[in-house]
Amino acid sequence: MTTRRSFLKTSALLSAGLLAAPNLFAYDKKYIGLQLYTVRDAMGKDPAAALAKVAQIGYTSVEGATYTGTELFYGMDPKTFKAQLKQNGLIMPSAHYRLGEELVNGASQKGTILNDWEKAVADAAEVGIKYMVCAYLSQPERGSLDHYKKIADDFNKAGETCKKAGIQLCYHNHDFEFIQEDGKYPYETILQNTDKNLVKFEMDLYWITKANQDPIALFNENPGRFPLWHVKDLDKTPERKFTEVGNGIIDFKKIFAQSKKAGLQYFFVEQDICPGDPFDSITQSITYIKKNLV
Repeated sequence: MTTRRSFLKTSALLSAGLLAAPNLFAYDKKYIGLQLYTVRDAMGKDPAAALAKVAQIGYTSVEGATYTGTELFYGMDPKTFKAQLKQNGLIMPSAHYRLGEELVNGASQKGTILNDWEKAVADAAEVGIKYMVCAYLSQPERGSLDHYKKIADDFNKAGETCKKAGIQLCYHNHDFEFIQEDGKYPYETILQNTDKNLVKFEMDLYWITKANQDPIALFNENPGRFPLWHVKDLDKTPERKFTEVGNGIIDFKKIFAQSKKAGLQYFFVEQDICPGDPFDSITQSITYIKKNLV
């Protein structure tokens, strides 16, 4: 029988654990992230000014989008880019990369999972990146379920390399992974054929919703495998366009209530296409998030 003394002792230990390791129980709410693809034109023209503006709006973390192995981080080497982030009070816990199976102008893409991955991992570690995410599979990189199994093997190998550097590999979905082949989704094939410790997932809530999938069902079926989310909304028009967070049909409050089950650590606002100035859109999104989600 549990005595009052043992109950109080257990409660004290649990409280100490919460204080010592809060990320075991919830994501850190002080980090509101932005996927820099949203402000890609500004980052291309003047990344220093763009990062300063992102920070001024209230974002505290960013996710990179342009690493190529030669271009590095928005034209900066890892040390310089890390200093630029620090100057603006930002962290970059995650960045996007490509598989690299498709040839570009007859040559393999550098800094990809299949080409010069070791250097990409080393550069990521120097910046302080915790998650390296395969952002997208181009049309030629898709194919049969057997090909997705091969991609899963490639992910497992890349995940081993990441693990040695203290980094987690992830895969970011769109909606094409939910077009059935032989009665099965390619997304299921990737989930089931990757090591759950080596390969985790960045759930894009817009694309999951557009594909008529239930994010919470996926969390329940694969607890802890979704440490990253893209928070982006789907509008109410028949075209189902991108819109600012809170303007569309996605029930973010319901989804965020399941963040522990998902294993959420960081989330990033992303809006692929904005109706006007992207900085206006990301301001509107963060206003909703601060009021309703954190």
